[in-house]
Amino acid sequence: MPAESKYRRVLLKLSGEGLMGEREFGIDQGTVERICEEVKSVHDQGVQVCLVIGAGNIFRGVSSAAAGIERTSADYMGMLATVINALAVQSVLEGKGVVTRVLSAIPMSTVCEPYIRRRAVRHMEKGRVVIFAAGTGNPFFTTDTAAALRAVEMGCDALLKGTQVDGVYDSDPKINPDAKRYDRLDYQEVLSRNLRVMDTAAIALARENKVPILVFSIHNPGGFAEVVSGGGEYTIISD
Repeated sequence: MPAESKYRRVLLKLSGEGLMGEREFGIDQGTVERICEEVKSVHDQGVQVCLVIGAGNIFRGVSSAAAGIERTSADYMGMLATVINALAVQSVLEGKGVVTRVLSAIPMSTVCEPYIRRRAVRHMEKGRVVIFAAGTGNPFFTTDTAAALRAVEMGCDALLKGTQVDGVYDSDPKINPDAKRYDRLDYQEVLSRNLRVMDTAAIALARENKVPILVFSIHNPGGFAEVVSGGGEYTIISD
């Protein structure tokens, strides 16, 4: 591991909305290109990188788009939408020379590999970027929980959540200009203050397995590499 990198293996959690750019839905090519450049810069440092990507830009199980659809079916639709995002990111990363594998919790061997923990670890050991698709493969679990689960299973040193803002605030800074920003929180504070960084199951998983969560802005150019190197603007959630 290079001296400038603080972590050996990290998981980056991206929301589906993070791929939209200025669009109202779908995938913005320029935004995906820039995010993939961020991933490449960290990968080029010798850090092992894996990703979990949400599907809010295409379909979310708990949303107005899912009204009238039975919850389990809606959640499976959301999981399939994460595969679309994963394939898009894989294509752009490989266009930049980064060997990438998509592993899906719902087997679909025509387009990607099934999720097998040992295989995923081996891919990363060989220097490939791994994208985990289809959440946990189960309804009623968010991609936040999937990210925490995969970070634990992969033995990641940190879970980095790329968001729309540069850390965790006590209220939405886009609505409240006086919102207080936190530099450091412990897991219990996040739960007791209902800060909505990630859902309760994800925070509990990270806490039980001592995986620190770093929240930063994915829209800050070079931000991912800075945070992995121990610098930049972020909020860390740990014990």
